[in-house]
Amino acid sequence: MNNLTACPLDCYDACSVRYENGRLKGDTGHPVTQGYLCPHLNHYAEYERITQPRYRGEAVSMKEALRILTERLREAAPHTVLHYRGGGNMGVMQRATDHFFAAYGATLTRGSLCDGAGHAGIIAGRGANYALAPEEIAKAEVVIVWGRNLHTTNSHLLPFLKGKTLIVIDPVRTQIAEQADFHLPIKPNGDLYLALLLSRFLIIEGSEDKAFLEAYGSEHEWFYELTQTVRIKKVLDSIDVSLGDIGRLLEMVVGKRTVILAGIGIQKYANGAATMRAIDSFGALLGLFGKEGCGVSYLGDSLSGVGLPFERKAKHYETVANLPFHKYELVFIQGANPASQLPDTARVLDSLSKAGAIVYFGLYENETSQLADLVIPAKSFLGKEDIRASYGSDYLQYAPMLRMEEAGIGEYELAAQLCGEFGVAIESEEGCIEQIMASSEPAEPGYFRIRGRQQPPYRDGFETDDGEFVFLDEVDYDFNLEEGMFLLTSKSPRSLNSQFRREHAAYLHPDLGFAEGTRVRVSSAVGSVELEVRHDDRLRRDCVLIYSGTPGVNYLTTSRLSDEGENAIFQDEKIKVEPC
Repeated sequence: MNNLTACPLDCYDACSVRYENGRLKGDTGHPVTQGYLCPHLNHYAEYERITQPRYRGEAVSMKEALRILTERLREAAPHTVLHYRGGGNMGVMQRATDHFFAAYGATLTRGSLCDGAGHAGIIAGRGANYALAPEEIAKAEVVIVWGRNLHTTNSHLLPFLKGKTLIVIDPVRTQIAEQADFHLPIKPNGDLYLALLLSRFLIIEGSEDKAFLEAYGSEHEWFYELTQTVRIKKVLDSIDVSLGDIGRLLEMVVGKRTVILAGIGIQKYANGAATMRAIDSFGALLGLFGKEGCGVSYLGDSLSGVGLPFERKAKHYETVANLPFHKYELVFIQGANPASQLPDTARVLDSLSKAGAIVYFGLYENETSQLADLVIPAKSFLGKEDIRASYGSDYLQYAPMLRMEEAGIGEYELAAQLCGEFGVAIESEEGCIEQIMASSEPAEPGYFRIRGRQQPPYRDGFETDDGEFVFLDEVDYDFNLEEGMFLLTSKSPRSLNSQFRREHAAYLHPDLGFAEGTRVRVSSAVGSVELEVRHDDRLRRDCVLIYSGTPGVNYLTTSRLSDEGENAIFQDEKIKVEPC
């Protein structure tokens, strides 16, 4: 039996995994993940799963749980049913439930809690969001890590950075920043203006890639005019960057094969799309697109070029970052924990409390499962068939069923049963797998890449109307000079959002005078939470780090959306820290 599978967790790496003698082991043959597993997978079996369905607090059989679900769906008017599928499992076959609920007539969700603003900025400039393969990053001479904590979120990329000149732009002195040749500890949300100033001085020095711009960026002069509207001294003071910093960074990259690795931290703000687009525009001035060892890498569209069997569109959609649960008689939540992870927790809990009924379908207990009327356990990724694409590489990995699991039900199996009950046609599981894998072609022996993807991407121009890059042409944003501290909601190395070993602290610089272990009240204009203080001298003194997944952190965050991309903006609120 083939014992090779792929990690389903929501991160860049999509580890290739071998399942041997009941244990998960790294697949040493995979060209990207190279045999290393993150702590979540190394301890995967230690986390207690939901094994028993329950209804209104009482254990029921799986057969009874599915009967109750079917009955509730028959009783409801379809437009009063909301289907919210999160990113707890990133397998392509998870979309089977979307297929059923769209055909049934339910409302589905759109928008993002993660990368939507940055994605929108990329689409506006490039026309399509293609991933830059690690093999291309390995050819660079200089790598700029911009708002991305590689050791936590993308550790399999680290071997590809050996021998590079390394620049890190980040408010936190992360592990990768400590290894950098130059670390610029910019003030949070100063990235848009930094990109504009870098672009302005690049052109002033005459160091832009003129040949590239003539071919693919003929309107760059309009962008240069935009950069001239920035008041240099005021902005430099506001973002805590010096002219010397600007000059040093440009000196390190001009004329070099350069890759910019932009993380989601730069776009967790209302202006997130403009920020990503400004960074892209700086990359275009340097001529970084379509050349070996060059590029601007973000979260690529993992399903670009993949033939999907579940493409039925819903008639109605709600934006995920501010879901109005109270409007619905039945809310079906799959692989998500909105009671913790959606912004503005007080609003979310109030809205959930007014929903007609809540169905939770997932692996682990959390704040949302505790609120649910009906809980349906899912199978683990080892107990069902799936396919995993990656937003960090071009590989497509088949994940076969590797063990029999009595507990739970797979997403395709659940969708197929509901389709049968309601007369909805659905492709067989085998047919779905074949259709998806038909989008790939053999690469290294035993591995597959998505067919038709260029590396380096944009080699023949951009996916815009005229094939040229579209520069940022407008900025409608003033730097937030309100009193208070900046909130950072980075990913924790111990947890993945609200899964696994969650954090329970607010991290502060020790110079701020709060004794470690004491409790403080952290508050914003939206709400407040009490947390224990932990010291971290890697932080700026004007920042508070509360890791994503920390219980209560989203009492501080707003349900307003980004200007573009319908994205949650987890770091836009200034906060205060006071003793309890």
